[in-house]
Amino acid sequence: MVISLGFEGSANKLGIGVVRDGHVLSNPRLTYITPIGEGFEPRKTAQHHRTHIHALLSRALKEAGVRGEDVDVMAYTKGPGMGAPLVSVAVVARTLAQLWDKPLIGVNHCIAHIEMGRQVTGAKNPTVLYVSGGNTQVIAYSHRRYRIFGETLDIAVGNCLDRFARVLQLSNDPSPGYNIEQLAKKGHKFVALPYVIKGMDLSFSGLLSFIERYRTDEVEVTWR
Repeated sequence: MVISLGFEGSANKLGIGVVRDGHVLSNPRLTYITPIGEGFEPRKTAQHHRTHIHALLSRALKEAGVRGEDVDVMAYTKGPGMGAPLVSVAVVARTLAQLWDKPLIGVNHCIAHIEMGRQVTGAKNPTVLYVSGGNTQVIAYSHRRYRIFGETLDIAVGNCLDRFARVLQLSNDPSPGYNIEQLAKKGHKFVALPYVIKGMDLSFSGLLSFIERYRTDEVEVTWR
């Protein structure tokens, strides 16, 4: 039986999880919510993580029913992500690993997303469409490593949704993409959106420009 304690803080979401042999015991999270129409700055995001990480750690251990000495291994997001938030969380993880004398493993953010999906779905050797705030990639495992077979040539889908949510003046709580989805469920007018496929690669900057112009030109649209 192995108990692992993981720290995530690569962007505006701060999360601490406790896992025992693949079973999630706790996974509390806190999101840095910015004013409507604004993105999140690295410095302020890092400050948010530093302010709340101690309380979130206590909550994660309490919900899991474990103590620091029960932990066998610790992990933290090493990157990719926003530099300041990553460093803030990494410092806490390294400090605790030294205090508790536990092994510490730096985890690749992208691979963690894939492995979480494999764990939840039970998929064997999947081809993955990886979509996050900063990445949109087609990935598969080959010759003992993950390999990228196609990716966005400009902005990621997550970034595209975040920027469009700011155009619509939508809240970041709980996330821009979720709020766009809830409004879309209420709509009845469908608009064809252009995007470019080049082999296995994709381009979304034109899609963002189109919907920004559509929002400007069409005042009375269904999402209002």
